[in-house]
Amino acid sequence: MAQMSESESKKKPFAGLYQSAYYFLPFYGTNAHKKPIFALNKTINMTKVYQNPPQSEWQMILARPASASAPQTAIKQIFDAIQAQGDVALVQYSAEFDKFAGVWPVSEDELLRAGGQLSEALKSAIEVAYQNIKTFHEAELPKQIRRETMAGVVCERRAFGIERVGLYIPGGTAPLFSTVLMLGIPALLAGCEEVVLCTPPQSNGAIHPTILYAAARCGIKKIFKIGGAQAIASMALGTATVPQCYKIFGPGNQWVTSAKQYANGLGVAIDMPAGPSEVLVLADAALPAFVAADLLAQAEHGNDSQVMLVTTNPALPEQVLAEMDRQLKSLPRAHFIQETLKNSCFLLFENKETAIEAVNFYAPEHLIVQSEYEDWYLPRIRNAGSVFIGQWSPESVGDYASGTNHTLPTSGFAKAWSGVSVESFMKFITFQTLSAEGLIAIGPVVEEMAAAESLDAHARAVSIRLAFLNE
Repeated sequence: MAQMSESESKKKPFAGLYQSAYYFLPFYGTNAHKKPIFALNKTINMTKVYQNPPQSEWQMILARPASASAPQTAIKQIFDAIQAQGDVALVQYSAEFDKFAGVWPVSEDELLRAGGQLSEALKSAIEVAYQNIKTFHEAELPKQIRRETMAGVVCERRAFGIERVGLYIPGGTAPLFSTVLMLGIPALLAGCEEVVLCTPPQSNGAIHPTILYAAARCGIKKIFKIGGAQAIASMALGTATVPQCYKIFGPGNQWVTSAKQYANGLGVAIDMPAGPSEVLVLADAALPAFVAADLLAQAEHGNDSQVMLVTTNPALPEQVLAEMDRQLKSLPRAHFIQETLKNSCFLLFENKETAIEAVNFYAPEHLIVQSEYEDWYLPRIRNAGSVFIGQWSPESVGDYASGTNHTLPTSGFAKAWSGVSVESFMKFITFQTLSAEGLIAIGPVVEEMAAAESLDAHARAVSIRLAFLNE
């Protein structure tokens, strides 16, 4: 194997160790996938490592953790009560679940005071993120399509912002003000006439000022102190206080997720099927500290998250696990991370072809590629929510400020779904205009096709006009 130059080694940290270590850790034969390839670190000993698992076992190995779902009977009861009683039921549920019985709408004074509660450094960071997200999403704005498909037949497609959309922003253990930016900015750019935001309050009615500040920056004024399934139900059905929304966006716990699915069954659109957050790192010549940091960053979301490593470097799994153990000791959310690692695993493959096949099979929400072969891998990526390329592209930048959207498909839905974009907040209407000459040209085509489908009234709608033109 050719040696790397000094300059190449600097570009690819850990490359030298990768090339030498490849030969020293032996493969264990065809049954190696059934046992760990080395003794796992005690602190994170629930992380499983598989070597060359056959494709027939990928479904089991790469399965997402089972997520608890809210009972549908309870969700239905909430929706039925709010449908029948409106704000009266909402008062009861807010007191029971949010432990809050005050006024729901956030006042203009509360919005104005929010900025004063934040440091200048944080406000400056939010502004940089705002501008980056806006810049990228402006480029997503669709162009109007107008084509004359044949002489006298003009077809168009025009985009319109959805008139009223609802955003759900979790409070909980971490106020996700970044999600306000990720949803509020594309809604603003799409031209949505009304944006409604619900977020759970503290028992004293307070909303974290970062959420209010970000909402104000996005021009959102209708903000309600309502959380959980009752917030989704109120936006889906509408009450005297909360406007009914035509599409609902945003992450949440199993109650929020189940409520969104129930609302979708009632005909209210939602952004996408939601699930716990996840990351897959595809790495070979990578610095173990970087890989470990990326895995731990995603693991701290909660104990139902999942982090995965796919590699062709036999030395990397053990080195990453050791580095994770070292970094974990200094993280305040270590208890969340340790639970997450029970749902996670590392996969070691002999070649790049099988490695990328496993990546596409898993279809991760976030995919980080730290490889000396990234030029080979990138054209072969088919299923992922968002991809982070190279050693200087941590997933955290996408979560906050690079410009792409962090609302992404999870649980394998990246095989068919895309992340949130400006178009998620838009609908498209097609138009067609025919001249008399156009109808004369296309009319016989339509008559012939309608007759073949035995839809005589369809054919007559054309024939009656052609007869009129021939008089």
